Amino acid sequence: MSNQHVTKHPDWGWWVKWAWNSKFTKRFDTQQEGIDYGKNISKNQWSELFIHWRNWQIRERNTYWHDPFPPKW
Repeated sequence: MSNQHVTKHPDWGWWVKWAWNSKFTKRFDTQQEGIDYGKNISKNQWSELFIHWRNWQIRERNTYWHDPFPPKW
């Protein structure tokens, strides 16, 4: 399983990246574009999507597989 993260890019826009990779998968002008792209990847890979605020704090977490112990936030 490869969790995806939508985070603010340091220079411009938003990026989608795999949790354990230092390189981004793709950059976007808006966060919503990144969320849509990350959601598709997460659904295809049965993984989780972490959406971050501009300060990189986690804003939302979505599981796209059957999680017997889903997060309670």
